Amino acid sequence: MVNVTNISEVHDLLELETELTLRGMSSSTKDAYCKYTSQFLSFAAKDASKVQRLDIKRFLATKIGLGVAPRSINLMRSALYFYFNEVLGKSFAAIKVPKISRSLPIYLTKEEVMSLISAAGSRKSRLIIKLLYSSGLRVSELCKIRIEEIDFNSGKGYVRSGKGGKDRLFFMGKTLAMELKNFVGSNEQGFLFLGPSNDAITTRNVQKIVSGAAKRAGIQKPVTPHKLRHSFATHLHDAGTSIRTIQELLGHSNLQTTEIYTHVSAKKLDDVVNPLDELE
Repeated sequence: MVNVTNISEVHDLLELETELTLRGMSSSTKDAYCKYTSQFLSFAAKDASKVQRLDIKRFLATKIGLGVAPRSINLMRSALYFYFNEVLGKSFAAIKVPKISRSLPIYLTKEEVMSLISAAGSRKSRLIIKLLYSSGLRVSELCKIRIEEIDFNSGKGYVRSGKGGKDRLFFMGKTLAMELKNFVGSNEQGFLFLGPSNDAITTRNVQKIVSGAAKRAGIQKPVTPHKLRHSFATHLHDAGTSIRTIQELLGHSNLQTTEIYTHVSAKKLDDVVNPLDELE
C-alpha cells in the first residue's frame, strides 16, 4: 500500500486495493494502480466523490508536460478509470492520451546469449540465465517456480498464477532440466531458486545477475531478463515456430502482443535476395 497521511485517502485506497484483489489483479498491478490513484488524489485535493473528468484530464496533462512516457500515462489513465468507474461507479468517458509507440523489441543473438551464459558468476546464475532464455518466463514467474511444479524427465513445468492469474505450461529442454535436477539435489519441494534469506529469489536479484553477466560479457545492448524473453520468442519465430504456439508459451492473452515478434530479424534478412542484386 502507498504511504498516505489523509484518512479519507487511506479509505479510498483501501477500497481500491480490495477491489483489485477481488478481481485477481497481480501485486505489480495493484501497486501501480494504488500509487497513481494516490498521486491523483493528492493532485486534485478534493474528496473522490467530487472529482470531475476535467480533474483527471488536468492531472494527465500535467504528467505529459513533465515528460512522463506515454506507456506510464496510459497506465495512469487505466488506474483512474478503474477506480472511478469500476470502484466508485462513475461513468467518466474516455480520455485520449498519446499512443504508445510500437518499437521493435531488443533481443540478443544466439552468440550473445552464449556469451552471457559463459559470463555468469556462479552455477546458480548460469542456470537462471539459461532458464530465462530457454523458457521465455517473465522474471516474476521465474522467481516463483517451485521444484514440485517441474517434470525434470520431460523438461517441462508449470507457471502457477502467472500474469492475469493464469496457469500455463512452459518447457526448457531436457539438458537444462537435468542440470536443474542435479542443482536441487534431494529437495523435492520449495522454490527452485532461493535468495539470501532462503525465501524465493527476488526479481531485483535476478536483474542484477543478468546485467552483471552482460557487463562482463561486453554486450553493449541493454540486457535485462525481459530481453531474454524477447530473444526466446524471436529465435523460435526465426526457426519457424508458429505465432500461435509462441503466444501460448509466452502466456499472452492477445495475439497482437505476440505479433511484435514477427518483425524481420537480421537472420531472416540474410535469407532474402535483394531485388537490386537480382538486376545486377
